[in-house]
Amino acid sequence: MSETPPPAETLLPILDLEQLELNLFRGRNGRPDGYKRVFGGQVIAQALVAARRTVAADRVTHSLHGYFLLGGDPSIPTIYEVERIRDGRSFATRRVVAIQHGRAIFTMSVSFQVQEGGVAHQMPMPTVPDPEALPDDRAWRTRLVARFPHAAKRDWMALRALEVRPTTVDSTYEGNQTQAPPSMWLRARTRLPDPLPIHQAVLAYASDMSLLQAGLLPHGLSVLEPEIQVASLDHALWFHQAFRADEWLLYTQDSPVSGNARAFCRGHFFDRAGRLVASAMQEGLLRTKLPR
Repeated sequence: MSETPPPAETLLPILDLEQLELNLFRGRNGRPDGYKRVFGGQVIAQALVAARRTVAADRVTHSLHGYFLLGGDPSIPTIYEVERIRDGRSFATRRVVAIQHGRAIFTMSVSFQVQEGGVAHQMPMPTVPDPEALPDDRAWRTRLVARFPHAAKRDWMALRALEVRPTTVDSTYEGNQTQAPPSMWLRARTRLPDPLPIHQAVLAYASDMSLLQAGLLPHGLSVLEPEIQVASLDHALWFHQAFRADEWLLYTQDSPVSGNARAFCRGHFFDRAGRLVASAMQEGLLRTKLPR
């Protein structure tokens, strides 16, 4: 491919925020030169790390809800201001505001819980090819950039800290209305430290990856087409149980409804054992110049 991938280890330094004051943190950017905006998943992950730094170690992140307000400037750091809303016996709540140029670009609420037992059930994992049976990153990225030359710098297409293997490349990115909903295997390229909050931050980073494509698939369109304008408006994520983000996770996606220039999309993360470990929801701006 035309661009040179940055080192795979760059994701951990991006998630290691600098503490400026008791509830104030600064995060660096990891986008290569020439990009016009910060990757949304990076802002989500850094905001989660900032909130996590203010919570007792016995609390585990179980959900987050955020709104994208302005596009992030990749040329400057992002400041994260954490508000300690509540510390209860079982739950803790934090509010985080991401700031650049004196303005809020993203706001998020995060909830943490002391781990407890209880009844359990889950939906089944769909049947898809194993990651070992799918083309590696270079093969499918090269193929898609050959068809959409501008796509090399479309958010997750240019990310290298994560290894990604779509299960349905043709239907997902070449506009086929008859195939199954999009899904992809993904994992961190390098071994991560053991603490669960690191793996949750990496999954939060990945959860913004191509989710809005599910809203275009029913119309035979792709986020890689230059006529398509997409932007994340809000994002929610729930963590159901412990997992490792440096082992293969299947990210399945669908879109129950779209309209009024917005698409509502859902995603589910399964591990290799078929356990549903996390779920995501996102609504995004979806505009096209094509007559539809």
